[in-house]
Amino acid sequence: MSGRPVKHSVTLKGHRTSVSLEDEFWAEFRSLAAEKDMPINALVAQIDAERGLDLGLASAIRLYVLRALKDRLP
Repeated sequence: MSGRPVKHSVTLKGHRTSVSLEDEFWAEFRSLAAEKDMPINALVAQIDAERGLDLGLASAIRLYVLRALKDRLP
């Protein structure tokens, strides 16, 4: 467990960009995309479209992962 964010490249609106996420968040995000049978870039685009202007993309992804995991709890 590194704990330090790592830059991951994604394509958003036809442009390459990067998001800095901890390895654990990135791994879970990839898993969630696979469960939805969605490419990572498509899920990033969905999250980007739903986030507010005051929330960064990496934070929006972390919150998406957190909410998905919380939804699994009994």
